[in-house]
Amino acid sequence: MSNARPKIEKARARVASFATRKPLGGRKLSLGSSAALLLLAAAPLLSPQQGPTISVNVKLVTLFATVRDKHGALIRNLTKDDFALQQDGHPQTITYFAPDSDLPLTLGLLVDTSMSQRRVLDQERDASHAFLDHMLREDKDKAFVIHFDREVELLQDLTSSRQKLEASLHQLGRPQFSQTGGGGGSSGSDPDTGGAGGGGRGAHGYGGGGTLLYDAVFLASDELMKKQQGRKALIILSDGVDRGSKGTLRDAIETAERADTLVYSILFADKEGYGNGGGYGGGHMGGGGTGGGGGHRHYPQESRPDGKKVLQQLSKETGGRFFEVTKKETIDQIYAEIDEELRNQYALGYTPAKADADVGYHKIQLTTKQKDATVQTREGFYIGR
Repeated sequence: MSNARPKIEKARARVASFATRKPLGGRKLSLGSSAALLLLAAAPLLSPQQGPTISVNVKLVTLFATVRDKHGALIRNLTKDDFALQQDGHPQTITYFAPDSDLPLTLGLLVDTSMSQRRVLDQERDASHAFLDHMLREDKDKAFVIHFDREVELLQDLTSSRQKLEASLHQLGRPQFSQTGGGGGSSGSDPDTGGAGGGGRGAHGYGGGGTLLYDAVFLASDELMKKQQGRKALIILSDGVDRGSKGTLRDAIETAERADTLVYSILFADKEGYGNGGGYGGGHMGGGGTGGGGGHRHYPQESRPDGKKVLQQLSKETGGRFFEVTKKETIDQIYAEIDEELRNQYALGYTPAKADADVGYHKIQLTTKQKDATVQTREGFYIGR
């Protein structure tokens, strides 16, 4: 299994050249040219906290799990003996168990501010305000805010201050929307590729790409989450369509797994943001790869990726959960579900035998003896690099 997982060192070098970090004061720093620069800026917030570490070392492997019954309701009363754990098909002995984990929580909010999302940003911003205000315990938890479109920008570094987080949410998307050209989402144009009607993306479009989703997940995991302890989760608000990232979907997933970070994806698509109404991913854009601007040369295999499948894969492999905003399920309801889930997780730990401690990727299978119950956790972990 480990041989099937691509290495990310080359991707890290590629991604290192593009992203920018703009603190709220307006000063612009390079995020990728020196990883130490970002970590130095965040150093006062990276102190160790009590509690077991979600680890990828040989001594202890810990993971967080959510268990639901056949109706989707959370099951909160299980014990260690109710679980069975395997690594690479070999049974493991659970040596650490804690129900209803009260460990520190680190949250990263990644908001897609590309042109395809411009009409849903107000709803996303309002719901995010309420979620962070309710979710974070100022004496224990912390969060950061990133937005991504043709670049990845850290709007607020790790903090437990609700005031700072709210201030960063007010910044979402404001500069980008003055650069729409020729009507933005007119029929036959992709608002994120610089094709027909999209030439106003500016000179920082990285070869025509305008939605650096994979790079945003990569950077959030590698530069911010990797050093954190306790429970860690990224929440992505996007239509899932990546345009122009230096890394791949596999790079993003692997880096989140190495950082032991759950990814919760919220598909929030503006159906009217694309001329053909295919806002939920997978629709074929008018003109295919022959439109103006040259933006399609980086992904000739399909004119528009299936964003829903992308977000589903991100969440499934990292142990998070996928949601889709619909008329029946609003973004506020989704945030309430994420809140409840993160507060009702089981923390489990085990020490692999030496024979199961080879460097590389290892598959985890966690099940419960409870009838008709479903366990949600990450699919694997890494030892070494």
